[in-house]
Amino acid sequence: MARFMRLEVINTLLDIGLVPLFYNADVETSIELASACSRGGAKVIEFTNRGELAYPVFMELVKHFAKADPSIILGVGSIIDAPTAALYIAGGANFIVGPSFNPEIAKLCNRRKILYMPGCATATEISTAEEYGAEICKIFPGETVGGPAFIKGVMAPCPWHRLMPTGGVDATEASVSEWIQAGASAVGMGSKLITARAVKDKDYDGIAKKASDCVGWIKKARTK
Repeated sequence: MARFMRLEVINTLLDIGLVPLFYNADVETSIELASACSRGGAKVIEFTNRGELAYPVFMELVKHFAKADPSIILGVGSIIDAPTAALYIAGGANFIVGPSFNPEIAKLCNRRKILYMPGCATATEISTAEEYGAEICKIFPGETVGGPAFIKGVMAPCPWHRLMPTGGVDATEASVSEWIQAGASAVGMGSKLITARAVKDKDYDGIAKKASDCVGWIKKARTK
């Protein structure tokens, strides 16, 4: 069962503006990665459902951080069907993210008051997802669908959209600023933030520093 209510997740996510996402089959490594993101100020963390051991690893993360760092809001990504979403919700997921929009997942999450961020790539998909209750839509793949210009374009007639591009957001001030100033409410960042090299070298402090930098760049970009 989720420890955080949907409104709390939404408000925290929009306040921070950064959602790190990763998958790792090793429990201890996953704990270190999530801890690094948290130290950097990124408290809303997406663990992606991309490996055979994803679910048991996620369960260990939930149990660990409930005691070690209860401020961390753990969710799960790469969810494309309602049964899988239900499994993770029962396991403690505080939000569900998908690469695409699935109305059955939306109904399930609404019933349980769980934030659902579906992947959308067109104005129609965004509007449809919002009709099903999506407060924040993941724009995926962000770079391929048109980059920051797409965000700016679809928000011109619909300024109430809350969009989170994922895919194509670099861990640089220039990239982060461009997305935020185009109108993105938050950004999702995977391998550009948690690089394969950093994971291999166990450079967790480096990941924390980069997360902190990104959070700072987001706050700065919002003031421009």
